[in-house]
Amino acid sequence: MVINSNGNGRRYALLQAAKDSEYVKKMYGGYLKVYAEAFGEEGATWDLFRVCEGEFPDFSELNKYDGFVISGSSSDAFGNDYWILKLCFILQILDAMEKKILGICFGHQVLCRALGGRVGRAKRGWDIGVTQVSFAKDRAPLWYLDDHHDMPSSLSIIEIHQDEVFEVPGHAHVIASSDKTGVEIFVIEDHILGIQGHPEYNKDILFNLIERLLGMEKIERGFAEEVKCRVKLMEPDRKCWEKICRNFLKGHYLM
Repeated sequence: MVINSNGNGRRYALLQAAKDSEYVKKMYGGYLKVYAEAFGEEGATWDLFRVCEGEFPDFSELNKYDGFVISGSSSDAFGNDYWILKLCFILQILDAMEKKILGICFGHQVLCRALGGRVGRAKRGWDIGVTQVSFAKDRAPLWYLDDHHDMPSSLSIIEIHQDEVFEVPGHAHVIASSDKTGVEIFVIEDHILGIQGHPEYNKDILFNLIERLLGMEKIERGFAEEVKCRVKLMEPDRKCWEKICRNFLKGHYLM
């Protein structure tokens, strides 16, 4: 599947690590459209590779892409499924090529694992809702905004995960954390950006995911209702996150 294929702009690949839910397909046209609308730009082309189903770009075609986005997933980034191991191998190649790579949630975790970090089940359990993420004071490369001097010290983001990054690769920098998660964002030079939260999600998608987790008995009803009550009172800083991700993929870098 390809979005906006006119051949005149940048080209990106979504490495989709989860199947489209029926709800997202019906309401939003699938996750590819969710990501392309959140992070895309006019004239850009987005190609979809369902890596969780074994669909990967050919090695010979990696160079034609300006950037890659790894989606969230219900799978464990520390798992040893064949597709996860192959994804790790491709990410190592892309890193060596210094391609722009944006990892979201599972993508953030598997990117860290592939490049030498350590991930696993979060010791404090599920983190679901709208979380306040605080940026490090020495965030020198904060960066992908038009005026980094106006960058706030914290931003709210939607989160839904039970795994986390324990240790980043040796050449990575942790630039944001939260009360529950020590590594909310890490960067490597100017071509790797990992974000634990979901800058592409709205609250409607989050509520549907909460219901799906309930249906699968992954979480309890009382916990789910408490989370939904809290979320109704909070708003994620979606526009700011989208701008950060879009500018990162475009190569807009400020010191």
